[in-house]
Amino acid sequence: VLFYQPQLNLNTGEIQSVEALIRWRHPRRGLLPPVEFIPLAEESGRITDIGRWVVMAACRQLAAWKGTPHEGLRIAVNLSGRELDDEDMVDHIREALAAENVPANRLEVELTEEIFIQNIEHNLNQLSRLHQLGVHLAIDDFGVGYSSLGYLRDFPVDLLKIDRSFITEVTERHDDAVITRAVINLAHNLGIEVVAEGVEDEVTANLLRDMGCDMIQGYLLTPPLPFDEMMDWLDKNHQQPDQRKLG
Repeated sequence: VLFYQPQLNLNTGEIQSVEALIRWRHPRRGLLPPVEFIPLAEESGRITDIGRWVVMAACRQLAAWKGTPHEGLRIAVNLSGRELDDEDMVDHIREALAAENVPANRLEVELTEEIFIQNIEHNLNQLSRLHQLGVHLAIDDFGVGYSSLGYLRDFPVDLLKIDRSFITEVTERHDDAVITRAVINLAHNLGIEVVAEGVEDEVTANLLRDMGCDMIQGYLLTPPLPFDEMMDWLDKNHQQPDQRKLG
């Protein structure tokens, strides 16, 4: 099943997109987070089928929003390294968008920084094809594990998501604030938007807005919600940006 978590634009106070987060309703263990089953799905090869199901579900939802106040929203889906290796991935995404008559720029694809720079030549080809299709491309968990920034110059990136490890204590730790501000400035100078993940309080959101961060995501707005609850939340919040600058 898919849960959803919205992203708030700090400049306009509007909800700009929602991230689709997969869960598994296990018959005995209940609702399982991705860390409990995605590694096994990758190992077994089932991740490709799961990924295609997620893309189709996202496209169906985008189509259902046409003519509603939510039709401008993007839905972000996560891709694994195994999915990126699939030569038919771009064709499948193109077919899913066409089947639901959804503009490609309403779909956003997220990959972790680690996946982004594995097998760079192959990934650049795949991501360039997605970019040409019009799909938004985002780097998730940015800032942990790698020091090479060359791929930001070479890859068609639209969005950086600063890893929550920098955001959790950004108001208390000087180093985290310095790194966060540097990432925002770097991204903006390259024409890339920035999302801060894991925002839990208004003090953090205010600091991020002062730094020029574009969007926030986290429990300050809402935890990930099942579809019906997410729609209720959107109906209450999407149309009142002036009253909900910070959630």
